[in-house]
Amino acid sequence: MTTQWIGVDVSKKHLDVAARPSALHARFSNDEEGMRSVVKWLTQFAGCHVVMEPTGGYERHLTRVLLEAGIAFSVVNARQIRDFAKATGKLAKTDKIDAHVIAHFGEAIQPEVRTLPDDATAEIEALLQRRRQLVDMRTMETNRRQLASAPIKSRIDVSVKFIGEQIDELDRELSDRIRKSPRWREHEDLLTSAPGVGSITARTLTAMLPELGTLNRKQIAALVGLAPFNSDSGDCTGKRHIRGGRAPVRSVLYMAAVSASRHNPLISSFYDRLISKGKAPKVALTACMRKLLVILNAMVRSKTPWHLVAQNA
Repeated sequence: MTTQWIGVDVSKKHLDVAARPSALHARFSNDEEGMRSVVKWLTQFAGCHVVMEPTGGYERHLTRVLLEAGIAFSVVNARQIRDFAKATGKLAKTDKIDAHVIAHFGEAIQPEVRTLPDDATAEIEALLQRRRQLVDMRTMETNRRQLASAPIKSRIDVSVKFIGEQIDELDRELSDRIRKSPRWREHEDLLTSAPGVGSITARTLTAMLPELGTLNRKQIAALVGLAPFNSDSGDCTGKRHIRGGRAPVRSVLYMAAVSASRHNPLISSFYDRLISKGKAPKVALTACMRKLLVILNAMVRSKTPWHLVAQNA
């Protein structure tokens, strides 16, 4: 039985669907009726695997519909698909072409099937995402205040106060949800036992990195985007760099690493050692992020709190 690889180009109004190797194509509306039609269209294949890009949330409802219908799917980093399109010479861009490129990518790369988080995890992830948006908004308003005239500053102050109240309300709701879930509460207590890791970092890791504790050190670093890539050619050795991965997770790990480099003896000594070897502070902090993540991964796998890990380090 030949698997049909289905590429879906998701936009606000439409779902362009293409299949390989059959080369079929169809367009549906991005609404309840359209998604049901997509599932019906897919029944013509004995076996299929749907591949799509993340599109700021427009794809989420479709993934739920596919999961309920028992259809395998993957959500793939858009940069990978763009690079694949360039490598195969697909420079033109339309919704139909994009759908065929995504299907071709699926057929060639065969990405792993993705599962969705349970409802409670999805709700906490949504709350964390909204909190991150509000924090960004508050930062932008605070930056604007520095150059604003006096009448505008007072208005910005009102805006900053309102955003702060919204953040506080979200924090209370998040805390309430954590307290009501023994699994989440145990997970947060374990992660926050590490100096430098606060509740927001712990909640983000739990909601947006469910693989924590199930992968080895190299796999978890690569998944988050903290595995250094070589940049060598011939006799020239270039600088290592990181790319890809899960940006929201990296953001909270960065803040945790900054705090841990000052208050966590294990991480701070590691940071100081790198600086003494001539590493740039940014490079040293990135290494601290990776080391902290690897330790947290081991803690979750073995259910061992930080003080026991530090004793054996």
